[in-house]
Amino acid sequence: MQTVTIKNLTKNFGSAVAIDNLSLNIEKGKITGLIGADGAGKTTLLRTIIGLLIADSGEIDVLGFNPVTQKDELNLHIGYMPQKFGLYEDLTVIENLKLYADLKNVPHDFDKMLEFTTLAPFQDRLSGALSGGMKQKLGLACTLLGNPEFLLLDEPSVGVDPISRRDLINMVREMITPHTTVLWSTAYLDEAHNFDTAVVLDKGRVIYEGKPHDLAPTPQEFENKVIDLMGGYNKEESLIAKNYDYQAPNVELTVEADNLEKRYGNFYAVKNNTFKIKKGEIFGLLGPNGAGKSTSFKMMCGLARPTSGTARIMGIDIKKNPEKARANLGYMAQKFSLYGSLTVKENLDFFALAYGIKVLEKNKKVNEVIEVFGLKEYENYKAEELPLGLKQRLSMAAALIHNPPVLFLDEPTSGVDVLTRRDFWNHITSLAKKGVTIMVTTHFMDEAEYCDRISLFYKGETIAVGTPAELKQQAGANDMETAFINLIKESEVSK
Repeated sequence: MQTVTIKNLTKNFGSAVAIDNLSLNIEKGKITGLIGADGAGKTTLLRTIIGLLIADSGEIDVLGFNPVTQKDELNLHIGYMPQKFGLYEDLTVIENLKLYADLKNVPHDFDKMLEFTTLAPFQDRLSGALSGGMKQKLGLACTLLGNPEFLLLDEPSVGVDPISRRDLINMVREMITPHTTVLWSTAYLDEAHNFDTAVVLDKGRVIYEGKPHDLAPTPQEFENKVIDLMGGYNKEESLIAKNYDYQAPNVELTVEADNLEKRYGNFYAVKNNTFKIKKGEIFGLLGPNGAGKSTSFKMMCGLARPTSGTARIMGIDIKKNPEKARANLGYMAQKFSLYGSLTVKENLDFFALAYGIKVLEKNKKVNEVIEVFGLKEYENYKAEELPLGLKQRLSMAAALIHNPPVLFLDEPTSGVDVLTRRDFWNHITSLAKKGVTIMVTTHFMDEAEYCDRISLFYKGETIAVGTPAELKQQAGANDMETAFINLIKESEVSK
């Protein structure tokens, strides 16, 4: 029995084809993973299925309803979690739950939900003040209210750590009935490998539909097969690194954290954070959401003042001479921090001037960066109109435009597809080989293997430092995800 039947669906945006004569069946009572590169049509398909977008042609049947002419009736049977955090950040956890319960006309019975999501101690906290993983849990909890027959989740695990990702999947499996259908869009192929069905989209068409294990028995093999289906990944010389005008620093230790602390009242966001990074090293900060990684980044580049301690960039104290220290680094923030109402080119023009590139050199540099980052066809798009992967590419381009000797990349690949991730890391490792120092955070544990050394953060403190091999040995694990989880659990037991 089918929950969704789609025949010859087409959806265009101007001259751009988002959905191209697509036909698809989604089986009732199954969890189906929706996979594809940025711009493949995943979000457009989800929004068309529930009637938020109207197709140009084709037929859609969802639970026996036409999502265009019977949208109101269909809404009573579905739960939809959009890609962008859709709750009210100025309301508390419990106020959001009550609001969504009232909208769905269901009782205010949240005890089981709060316990299962571990949100019970935080129900009076503003949702805007929650960590990324907790926000996603709250969003999912609101979506699950009323036991919808059909659950549509648009990348619910973007930007959350491995422990929270497991929690989200368990939460869905435990809180749905055997007859509930789930359509789960994801950038994590190991996640999709565990679902009942995988649907791979490419340029608005279905290029694979079936059981993940029929395509490949292991998550890594599944990822490689999906990449092959998308046309394969050919690793080429990084033009970003090739064109990087790198001035070798005259210091060996390019980044230093010296007993950095950030305290809010009696709460330590970061405590006694100390490490040293050498020239050309890729240094990873790993940890669960809310562990203090982004706070450390902000302190180290002068965007947040430490309660105590300091940091040095190229030997320059960030507290004593913040402007001079910041001139030596490029910072890519976790949250998209460019100007949404400006075009791609306008954003890069602005950041080129902000980083001190002379007016006569600016146009040449901006055009070069647009070409190298593959942004030429998007240069006149507003930044807010870009898919997530292109937003990340633009953010990295802005951070690199002045060729800094130090890069701080806060979850640079969060939410981007597997091909874009490989491209990003080709650039990152190539820059490091050229001598650029890189500090990076990531929730993709396979990416942690690219780091020369890793500092594992938990509750504001460093609980382990070493190479990926050393951390796996310490945790008695064969892979970084298991090492991450084991070391966090060990830290909990020892406290």
